[in-house]
This record gives sequence, structure tokens and C-alpha cells, in this order.
Amino acid sequence: MTIAREIRIAGFGGSLRHRSYNSMLLKLCSMRMPEGSTLEISDISRIPVYNPDNEENPGEAVKDFRKSLESSNGILIVTPEYNYSIPGFIKNAIDSVSRPMDKNPFKGKPVAIMSASTGMLGGSRAQYHLRQVLQFLEASTIQKPEIFISFAGQKFTDNGELKDEVAMKFIDELLTKLVTMAADEISRDI
Repeated sequence: MTIAREIRIAGFGGSLRHRSYNSMLLKLCSMRMPEGSTLEISDISRIPVYNPDNEENPGEAVKDFRKSLESSNGILIVTPEYNYSIPGFIKNAIDSVSRPMDKNPFKGKPVAIMSASTGMLGGSRAQYHLRQVLQFLEASTIQKPEIFISFAGQKFTDNGELKDEVAMKFIDELLTKLVTMAADEISRDI
């Protein structure tokens, strides 16, 4: 794949937990981006709890996050699963930047999702809830391949390397698909 200009992907998620497998996965993706693309990871831990009263003046952390998403060509979300769903801090970040709806940075943008979990399902339930949210926000969510890294505690080394070769193959495939979709969007806009 030849890309005419650098494709910038905005990444967020991970976990607030020290030594988070999802944060390791997000960092791993930043090192495996296809040629001609970069992944810039946003820290969403400073975003305050969403309050509709603050939509017109959301604060610097929300403004910075929105700007990162708006200026990107695509988005990568790496989510853990808490209580069968999306962690509150990730949903809060999405709500904060997508409101009011005329400022929604997800609309029409290619979005890829991944997850890692210490359980057997690899975060699949969180991903399905996240896909519902992204559908409402009119994102162009990539459907396949689905990346669910189950039993993550056995698959990541202490220094954040993933020992699952099959998962690595699908991660590379999904990142390539995301960058290709982003490049296609740029071509249509020219």
C-alpha cells in the first residue's frame, strides 16, 4: 500500500490501572503501525466527569482530546471490559467530546477497536457495547478482524510484548485496514 501523505491515527483507551494489558496493547500498536502512518495516544485520564452544563465550555482536557480526534484521519480505541461493558472513563471521554452533537469528532471517521482481558472472552462484551455507541455517533467502525486477546496475563511479557503470534497477525491486519480506510477518506475529500 502506497500512501501519498502521512496518516495520523488517534488512539485512546487502555486502562487507569498500572501495568494495564490494554495500555500495553495500545503501546504495541503504536510500534506496529503500517508504513506512512503514526498512532498518537491521548491520555484521557484527566477528562472530568461529563456534565451537559459544561458542553459549551468543556475545559482544556476535553478540548485537547477533541482536537486530537478531529485532526486525525482515523481512531483506534483499546478497551478493557468492566462488568460486561465499557469502562466508565472511556464512555465518559466519548460522551465529553461528542457533545454537543454538532462537535462530534467520530462522525464519518474510520474507527478500529481492540481489547485484552484476563478472562476467556477477551473483552468482547465491552466491544459490542462500544460498537453500539459508535453506531449512534455515525463512526465508520471496522467490523473485522475482531481483536479479543483473552487470558492476557499469560500472553503479555513483563515488558509489554505480546507472545500470541495469531493475535499479532490480526492486529497487523486491523491496523492496515484502518490506515487504508483513512487514506481512502482523504482521497475522497481531495
